[in-house]
Amino acid sequence: MLLHTMASISDLILASPDELKTDQLADWLRQIFGPLFLVIVSIVAIFFLFTREITRFVQFIVLAIGIGIIFYVPNIIEVTAKAIAAALGVNLS
Repeated sequence: MLLHTMASISDLILASPDELKTDQLADWLRQIFGPLFLVIVSIVAIFFLFTREITRFVQFIVLAIGIGIIFYVPNIIEVTAKAIAAALGVNLS
């Protein structure tokens, strides 16, 4: 059963690191997690405002802005991923 499952996995999933195509990965992550992030931030912010926890609300908004920069600033995911890969010693050429 396991052998049959492994044989049916496409070549894209089992590709070597030299063959990986991740050009569209950041766009896909933004499409999936971007709107979900906005909904969660809105719900939590409204909760903090209704419970009158202003200090926690301000802390949450600062954190949400920091995370929002990751999702909405162009090329930040790619630049960060390349920096992490270079720090780990992965050849990017």
